[in-house]
Amino acid sequence: MKKIKTLKMNYEFKNVLEKGKYYANKQIIVYILENNYDYNRLGIAINSKICNAVKRNHIKRLVREAYRKYERNILTSYDIVIVWNKKVNAEDASYNIICNNLENALSKAGMI
Repeated sequence: MKKIKTLKMNYEFKNVLEKGKYYANKQIIVYILENNYDYNRLGIAINSKICNAVKRNHIKRLVREAYRKYERNILTSYDIVIVWNKKVNAEDASYNIICNNLENALSKAGMI
């Protein structure tokens, strides 16, 4: 399986969150900013006040898998940061809802 390129440094996340456009859904908020590479980079952010580490990592795995599902159809050369909506309970996380929210946000952005 091909590994997903990720955003790792704090300044990379800040850059996307400050300069990028955002598309909100029920469970996730997607920030998108164009980069100078020929591939996409993905960043996932979940506030630690929402739930414990086990649940946060579970949500990250679900989001990564949902991204993999649409990766072939997404335009390249973008930084994508997916933030969990703090108004939504983490117990409500489900793969199908996350997939639908991600597809909806990416289609609003014109990336699919």
